[in-house]
Amino acid sequence: MKFFFVLNGKSVKQILLVVVIAFFTALFLFMGNLSLTPVFSTKDGPKAVYRGEKDIALTFNIGWGDEKAEPILDALKKENVKAATFFLAGSWAERHPDIVSRIVKEGFEVGILGYTYEDYTELEEANIGKDISKAKDAFNKLSIKDIKLLRAPTGHFDERTLKISERYGYTVVHWSIDSKDWTNPGVNQIVANVKKADKGDIVLLHASDSAKQTAKAIPGIIQELRNKGLKLVSVSEMIANGSVESKEIK
Repeated sequence: MKFFFVLNGKSVKQILLVVVIAFFTALFLFMGNLSLTPVFSTKDGPKAVYRGEKDIALTFNIGWGDEKAEPILDALKKENVKAATFFLAGSWAERHPDIVSRIVKEGFEVGILGYTYEDYTELEEANIGKDISKAKDAFNKLSIKDIKLLRAPTGHFDERTLKISERYGYTVVHWSIDSKDWTNPGVNQIVANVKKADKGDIVLLHASDSAKQTAKAIPGIIQELRNKGLKLVSVSEMIANGSVESKEIK
C-alpha cells in the first residue's frame, strides 16, 4: 500500500517561512552569545581573570590624557575608597610620573596596559613581547617593580597574548562589567551600567581624557555598590581571596 502526502502551495510557503525564521532566530542568538561570552584561557595553559568569587573590583584604564585621572582620584578619596586597580600604559606613565606616584601613595594597585595602545591580536608575537617588555622597563624606571597584572590595551587578546604575558610573569585581567563610560552616555547611565555588578565582578572604568563623566559618576557608583553590601578590593586581593573564573580560547 502506498501513501501520498499532499501539500498545497500556501502550506509549503508557511512551513518554509517558519523554518527560515527559526534559522535566523537561532543564528541571531548564537552570534549574540559569541559577542557576550568572554573567552579567556587556553585548555591547559595560562588563564585570564575576568571574574572572582566574592567582593568587587573597580579597575581604571589610562592610556592617554592629562585631565581626568586626578579628578577621579579626588572622587575616590572623597568616597573613602581604599582599593582599586589602575591599568596604566607605560608611555602614559612615563609622561605622568607624579600621577603614578599619587596612585601608588594612595594605596591603589597598578597593572600594565601595555606600552602603546595597540591591538595585540593584530601584532606579531615578537611585537607583543616588545610592547610588554617596554612597558615593564618604563615602570621599573618609576620604581614600580612588583606589578603582576596586565590588561591588553584594546581589551582584545588571544592565546599568544596569554602565553607571552605568562612568560613575563603577568596575569591577564579582563572584566565582567563594562561601565561604557568612554561613550559618555551620561552620569546616570554609567551608574546604571555598574549597578548591574554583583559579588565577584571586575568593573571596567576609564581615567583617560575620553571618559569625561566618570569622576562625576563615582559617588553614585560607590553608593550603589555599598548598598549591595559589596566590599571594594583590588584585583590581586580578589584573586588571593577566592577562586576566579576563566573560559577557554579555542
